[in-house]
Amino acid sequence: MRQRDVGPAVGSYLGGAAAARIGDETAGPALLLAGLAATGSAAHAALVPAALMASAAVGGPLFGAVLDRSARPGRLLAAALAGYAAALTLLLAALPRLPLALTVLLAALAGPLAPALSAAWSAQLPHLPGPPGPEGAQRPARVTAFDAMTYDVAGLAGPALAGAVAGWSGAGAAVVAAAVLVGLAVPSAWTLPRAAPDRREVPAGLRRELAAGFRAIGASGVLGRATAASVVSCVGAGMFVTCAPVAGAAALGGAGHGAYLLSGAAVASLVANGLLARRPSAVRPETVLRCATAVLGAAFLLAATVRPPVLALAAVLAGAAEGPQLTALFAIRHREVPPRLRGQVFTTGAGLKTAGYALGTALAGLLAARSLPAALLTAAAFQALALLALTPRPRRPRGADASPDRSASAPLRRGLR
Repeated sequence: MRQRDVGPAVGSYLGGAAAARIGDETAGPALLLAGLAATGSAAHAALVPAALMASAAVGGPLFGAVLDRSARPGRLLAAALAGYAAALTLLLAALPRLPLALTVLLAALAGPLAPALSAAWSAQLPHLPGPPGPEGAQRPARVTAFDAMTYDVAGLAGPALAGAVAGWSGAGAAVVAAAVLVGLAVPSAWTLPRAAPDRREVPAGLRRELAAGFRAIGASGVLGRATAASVVSCVGAGMFVTCAPVAGAAALGGAGHGAYLLSGAAVASLVANGLLARRPSAVRPETVLRCATAVLGAAFLLAATVRPPVLALAAVLAGAAEGPQLTALFAIRHREVPPRLRGQVFTTGAGLKTAGYALGTALAGLLAARSLPAALLTAAAFQALALLALTPRPRRPRGADASPDRSASAPLRRGLR
């Protein structure tokens, strides 16, 4: 990352984003370990992070709509981050003391704050001040790639940090570490710039605004296709991640070795986004999204062979595709969405992707127990469906447009439609 690409505002943004997202990625496995220590049941332990994820997906659009209505979105993000950090410590205290059902309910109530760590934060990126001139024109695309890289860093560092701290000081300390990291992002969020005036001109009534956000996704053909494709692709990605421990047991000598596949994918994703950030405008984001989805499909096909060297190659290819795929999706959202709806569209899209990921996890659990290659081939099939979703539908001629109009006014009439 070159110094001229990152001013103080962008540096603060990226630092806060990285801290919040590493904290988020640490919180999931840390809560799982804490739940296992408190309940003794893996099934019961998984309910708390699952409730957080599910309520984040459902509550994301509402949080985004409230964020879009705020004249100081950074202050709202800071409050949400502080609330989420407090919720993590509260869940840690509740696990050994309260009935599991109440702890799950607390997690569900905290979940709608989770978009502050991810999509809602990314929605603020276009409002950061940038340098004038050619460098300033190129910077938004470059910083979008840097923003996506923070997800890669978090995906690599978060689980490793949770495991290391839990092994050293216990699962409770890992949850505390996650809360501290989220809290470290509060000052960066607090200093984010005010909303632009046109962003504050929102429809009257929160219900109308929610509807407007969903309509904005469908109104842009490019954004609608990109959103649909990203959700379908996430089904396949969720299947691959779920299959990694099974693949580790089948081909690498132990289920735990499947984590090496995911770590390799995270490193490849980080490297690919770093390369993309060097020339962010060299390829249109639609092209990057299409190519990345195709490479993901090829990677999952290779993984279905369940041979150690090919599995390693598949993981690297999957990571190298997944990073640029996310960067391209962000670039399309920033370009296509009206500023006054950006927060809601980002959180809605993230919620839909989370739902797709959860569906993939469930499908892989059913299929991998019977046939690992079948599960991975199904993951590849979802990438093919995602490619179909990216294909524009040909426009059909309507009425008089179907036949040639030779009148002198025909070009003018067509131009007014």
